Order: sequence, then C-alpha cells, then structure tokens
Amino acid sequence: MCGIAGFLDPAATVEAREQAVLRMCQAMEHRGPDDSGMASVGPATIGMRRLAIFDPSNGHQPMTTPDRRYTLVFNGAIYNFRNLQPELESAGWSFRTRCDTEVLLAALAHWGEGALARLRGMFAFALWDSKEESLLLARDPFGIKPLYFMHQADRLVFASEVSALLASGASGGSIDPDSVIEYLAWLAVPAPATIYEGVSSLQPGEFIRFCRGRLSAGFAWSFRSIPHDIKPSSTRAEFVETLRMQLDDAIRAHMLADVPVGAFLSGGLDSAVVVGLMSRASSDPLKTFTIGFEESGFTEADEAEETAKHFGTIHHTRVLSGREVARDLEKFLSACDQPTGDGINTYYVSQTAQDGGVKVALSGLGGDELFGGYPSFDTLPMLARRLRSWRRLPGPMRALVVRMLAAGGTRARKLADYLSHARDAHEVGALQRRVFSDSSRLSILSPDLVARARAFEAFHPRLSAIRADVDLDELYAVTSAWEMRTYMADVLLRDSDVMSMRHSIELRVPYLDRPLVEWLWRQPASLKDDRRSPKSALREAAADILPSGLLKRRKRGFTFPFPIWMRSDLRPFLEDTLSPASIAKSGYFSAGPINSLWRAFTSGRNDADWSRIWSLAVLIDFINRGRGAFRPPAAIQARRA
Repeated sequence: MCGIAGFLDPAATVEAREQAVLRMCQAMEHRGPDDSGMASVGPATIGMRRLAIFDPSNGHQPMTTPDRRYTLVFNGAIYNFRNLQPELESAGWSFRTRCDTEVLLAALAHWGEGALARLRGMFAFALWDSKEESLLLARDPFGIKPLYFMHQADRLVFASEVSALLASGASGGSIDPDSVIEYLAWLAVPAPATIYEGVSSLQPGEFIRFCRGRLSAGFAWSFRSIPHDIKPSSTRAEFVETLRMQLDDAIRAHMLADVPVGAFLSGGLDSAVVVGLMSRASSDPLKTFTIGFEESGFTEADEAEETAKHFGTIHHTRVLSGREVARDLEKFLSACDQPTGDGINTYYVSQTAQDGGVKVALSGLGGDELFGGYPSFDTLPMLARRLRSWRRLPGPMRALVVRMLAAGGTRARKLADYLSHARDAHEVGALQRRVFSDSSRLSILSPDLVARARAFEAFHPRLSAIRADVDLDELYAVTSAWEMRTYMADVLLRDSDVMSMRHSIELRVPYLDRPLVEWLWRQPASLKDDRRSPKSALREAAADILPSGLLKRRKRGFTFPFPIWMRSDLRPFLEDTLSPASIAKSGYFSAGPINSLWRAFTSGRNDADWSRIWSLAVLIDFINRGRGAFRPPAAIQARRA
C-alpha cells in the first residue's frame, strides 16, 4: 500500500518536476511511512510513499525492469502475485524480491494492458514506458484504490489523493460549482469529477494512456465483461456450498501479508463472516476492532464482543463519545481529501487498529451490495413495477400528486422525484441515493447557482454507463450495480481509503474479491435473492461457524448517534458553520432556507434530516477553509524555452 504521484511535462525542468513530486509525496507521508522513492526518466518524474506489507525489507519503488524500459509506482495489493510468478518465470522473467510490485511490473511488461484481466487485487498504478514515452494509469475493477489526475496540453499530473495533487502546484485548486451542485445530491462528488475544477478521478476499472500530449481511455473491467462460462448453480444447496468455497478462498487471499493482519468487527453478519473465516484460516489469535457508543440505542459493541468471544479473538472496543468527536473534529475535517457526509467510523476504527498493532485490516464492506442487504433491493423493484401503472394515469392527475408530495417532508419530496422523472428500474436506481431532492437543493443554493442547477439532470451522472452495462430485466443485478457503482464507489470505498490511510492502515475488502463477484454475478437471481430473508445465502454459507445468536439477529444499520451529538457536543461547530456569515463566505448557498432546516432539526421535530445537515456543514466548512486557494509555486509555472 502506498501513495503514488507523478509529473509528466516535456517543457518543465527536471528540478521543477522533482520538487513537485517531492511535495506531493510529502503530503502523503501518512499513506507510506516506511519508505519513499522518486525517479526521473525522460519527461516524466514519478514517486511514492510506501507502507511495506509484502517483503518489507525489499520492494523499493519506483521499480524498473532490467532493460530500463518500464518504471512502475503502485498502490494496493495483488493477491495472486504468487500464482502469476511461475508463469512469468517460465517466460524468462527472474525475480529478486518476494513482493507483489515486482510481479506486477513483469506482468505489465510481458502482457501489456492484457495483464489487467489477470490481476486479482486492489490497485492503482502508473507505468512509464521510456521507449514509447507513454504513461499508463489504471485502477482496480471496483474502485478500492483511488487515483486522481490533471491534464493540461502536454502536461499530466497524478496522485493518490487530491490534496497531494494540489500540492504539486500545477493546479490553482478552484472549487467547481458543478461539483458543489452534484455533492448536494449524492453525499459525494461522483467520479470522474472531483470537488476541484480540472482535477479528475479514474473510474473503477478504468485505465488511461498518455502519450506525447494525447490522452486515451478505456475500461478493463465491467459487469458486461464478466465471463459467461462461469458455471451457474442448479440448486440452492449447490449455490450455498460453492459460495462457502468462494468465501474461504477470498479470505485466504486477502490475509496474505508479511505484517500483522486484523479485522474490523461490528455487530452484524458481514464482518462476523469475515472474522469467522479468518479465524479458521489462521493458527494465531486474530485481533479485532470495534467502535461503540455511550448511547445504548446506537452501539453494537455488546454484539461485537459476543462475536469476538465466540471466535476467540483479541478484541479491542473503543467507546466513542460526542465530546471526543467534537475535540477531534479539526483533525477529521483536515483528513477529508474531499467533502463527505461519511467517513468518521473508518477514521476512528482505523486509529484503534493502528494503536492495536496491525498494519492490515479486513472489512465487511461490500456484503450489503452483493447479498441484497439494503432496503433498495426491495424498493427499486417495487417502484419499477408500479411506475407502469403510474404512467398510465392522466397527466394532470400526476402533476397534482407530484406538487402535493413536493410540498411535504423529506420522504414525500424524494417520492416526488421518483414519480416526476423515473420511467424504469435504471432511472429509479439513478435517483435512489439522492440526499437533497431537486426542490430542496434548489432552495438552499445561492440565486446565481439556481439557474445552473436547473440545467442538471435529476439522475445520477452514471445512468448511461450503468444502463449500458446491466440488462434492465435483471432487477437484482440492476440494484446491486447501482449500489456498487455509486454509493459504494464514491462514498464508502473512497472514504475508507482516505481515513484508513490517514492512520497508515491497509484496508482490504474480501467481499469485493474479483473471482467472488464474478461468480456471484453469473448465478441465478432466484438462488441468491430471498426477500423474505435478506442475505440468507450468506448466513447459510457460514452457519457452521457463526454464533447462534447472530443467526437469529435482525439486521440493524450501523450509524453514529449523530442526531444526539448534533444537538449537543457538535452543536457549536454546526452553529458556527451554518451561521449567515459562514454561509455568505462560502458564496454558494442561501442562508434563510439552511437556517430553517437547522432550526427545525434542533427543535427535535425531524431526526431524519441529520445526514443532510451534516453533509452540508462539512461542505461549507471545506469551502471556507480555503482548500481550493492553493497558489502554484513559480517554479512549476515557469516553462523551458
């Protein structure tokens, strides 16, 4: 695991490029406290900060092929590198380390872009080809590892974090008004956009090639690219049995490391399955980590401790209070690479894991998206079916109903969005994760942004891509794809990476193991989807190892006691951030409607709005901190004659 960075510009001096890459790497020291490196080859300078996981004494980056043609910087973990190595050795490659980086370098040199189809892991890398003078950037299929870039004519700059990219001095870091508008809808800025003008994110499964000023892009993985020769199960018993084998294999692969490995444990099913299978695969006691709360209605600490006791783990529970979060709020907000309405849980559980002596932690993230754990697996098909009847009603009647709903509460306004815009399951999926409805978003924006916002589609910007990738008649797959490609990719995975790496923890997500996902995708929906008992297949696959109490426990979403804290310990921050002066300073919002929203919440009338208020406050704070006010150093602006 690393932070990688690079600066390609034939008109910049080597010294200027190296100073820029040095600043980017210094801004990511938390991502890689164990080692650092930099190399300049032709018009390119690339660098890295390393968190050493495989073969810690070796594996220094940037790494170059023996013929000096290819130079690689790599962030992530390739779990099948030991399987690829013999095949590459038989083709004439020799290896000096026991590190996945060296195998990845050989694979890319040997197979080119075709190597991407062979990789099992999480990755974001940059490969410089000195013969072709081209740069290849690529990201794993599910977007577990991030990679950002900025392209201006003959110049391309990239980094693992947006804040590091800004530290290069190649961008003024101006806030993008369009991204502010999108953030209000989705709790995050959807890739490929970022909160900053001119700064882009590679999308999950995407690669780009930059050669002599020309940028080309493609996708190495998509749902439609999943092989059709995967054998579908014919019975539920066969499906559950094969699922268990796939899970065992995924866990073993994700436990590979030459440093201590632990796990995040909540009170729910997904993380319990991960911990249970890890415990069976290891001869040493496993370290597990949980966040609990003083507020009994929110904490799952007791359930997590019961699970930990069942598996015999060395368990660490951190009881978090609103006072502690308020005290640490400056650190958390400074850690945010982009504004987010999420991330605090991963921030604290990663800090706890670091204090507990592990460098790698496995998480249950992805279980809900694959096994139907979200309410959307019920609501999306239901709404999609009822839309047919709704569309047959007379237009004036539909318009009246929508107007009445739009004047109602949060849920009513969201339903108004569905009824106004959605015509099929994909369009329901493209609306289901909206935070602020159309009408709510328009009400809180400043007058000069309202006209701009009216021009925006109501749907998520990935609608066309996901529609092309997943057939409309497969409603379970449609729901799963929308959850994986939007909320999971843009919020959960992005925040998990930023917050875990802030504490130098490599976070791994075995449910997003490529062989597991591809096998599941080709299984009949009737075997994996039981809406009477969501996620029953996962429970059955691990029933022999799970505590009996957990098998009977109803799913409860893990949430912080934000409604309570926002009216108490976090209230001073919110009062200050949502004040008329603060809102005016941001320049993007109208104080009156925001003040009404805040006062309605503080009066205790509507707990459901806490996430909207919190995500809005984080955005305003982010803007007002001047995160986009970086002034580029003169050394980068100066070009060689």
